[in-house]
Amino acid sequence: MDQIIVTGNGPLSGQIPIAGAKNACLTLMPATLLSEEPLTLTNAPRLSDIRTMTTLLQSLGAEVQALQDGQVLAMSSHDLTSVRADYDIVRKMRASILVLGPLLARFGHAEVSLPGGCAIGARPVDLHLKAFEAMGAELDLREGYVHAKAPAGGLRGGIVEFPFVSVGATENALMAATLAKGTTVLKNAAREPEIVDLAQCLRKMGAQIDGEGTSEITIQGVDTLGGATHRVVTDRIELGTYMLAPAICGGEVECLGGRIDLLAAFCEKLDAAGISVEETPNGLKVARKNGRVSAVDVTTEPFPGFPTDLQAQMMALLCTAGGTSVLEEKIFENRFMHAPELIRMGAKIDVHGGTATVTGVDHLRGAPVMATDLRASVSLILAGLAAEGDTIVSRVYHLDRGYEHVVRKLESVGAKIERVSGQ
Repeated sequence: MDQIIVTGNGPLSGQIPIAGAKNACLTLMPATLLSEEPLTLTNAPRLSDIRTMTTLLQSLGAEVQALQDGQVLAMSSHDLTSVRADYDIVRKMRASILVLGPLLARFGHAEVSLPGGCAIGARPVDLHLKAFEAMGAELDLREGYVHAKAPAGGLRGGIVEFPFVSVGATENALMAATLAKGTTVLKNAAREPEIVDLAQCLRKMGAQIDGEGTSEITIQGVDTLGGATHRVVTDRIELGTYMLAPAICGGEVECLGGRIDLLAAFCEKLDAAGISVEETPNGLKVARKNGRVSAVDVTTEPFPGFPTDLQAQMMALLCTAGGTSVLEEKIFENRFMHAPELIRMGAKIDVHGGTATVTGVDHLRGAPVMATDLRASVSLILAGLAAEGDTIVSRVYHLDRGYEHVVRKLESVGAKIERVSGQ
């Protein structure tokens, strides 16, 4: 099993290109199931999760080709052979549940295994199912599968009011509603840039959607959708991750393709911590303002709040900040599994339930550590950039799900980092 070895090596300097958004691409890919005509995605990230979604779509009979070194995905669902998403594929990734809405809307029935993914909380799919029920679907959970059936004549428009914000449920309901008869209103909908990106793509395919980016989205169903070509939005989580690299170990890095509007709340916290974020013609330039980073308190919230997917990386920064920081996780339970690993590196962290108190230390020390999930893995790499000695990160297969060429990108700005084959 591979490992990544990071050696603290001083300030960073240079440019890092930011890939297309994993979470957006994983939502856009199932949209091909809504139409017989081709859907082409450009700026696609080259990640294991994308390959898993490709395998899932192909298992349904869709054609998926990775072109231009994987950055273009050419897809067609003109001749599907199945509406059953099998456990062996779905168990690898939570986003697999996003095929349910498109299959149900276009074909009137679907069987999809309950999904798997990172071990960061229960993340139930009940909100997805309640949304489909509001559109008239009949649902039956048996033997680990969701058996969904639309009423005669297809899904019907309806009012879907989410009891709390769910990105995945909003995406699934949005796709299903594009082919439902009549008008569907999604209330308390997620507002993330990935939702806006999906709506823009669906509109290119002929969908009638209003209100994306707000808490209420209105969809007027159409009989059929066509093909389209769409560029995947910049990955705001990869962007935030690499913005933290010079914040942690000094220097100045320009993140190509970055935009402040994708991460406004995050940028506000960086400013409060003493990190400069400057817009450039090509992206965002990041550097410490002066001296030691200051402690700040962070509470994760749905967009436009501070992203839960940047909480682990932010904790790595605050481990050496001046003062005490409090991080409150309000999105997922069990998402401080990286804290014990950072403590192995000399961090002072006290976790109680959904709150972590971090008291900054002068420096971290390299140590053997183990990644527990996708974002935790990269937080340990960031911590290793500023630690004395070598940090050896195991279980880096998590990393491959969400970051393309992480070693190459960090090496290009002066980091001392290598990936080696484990024993």
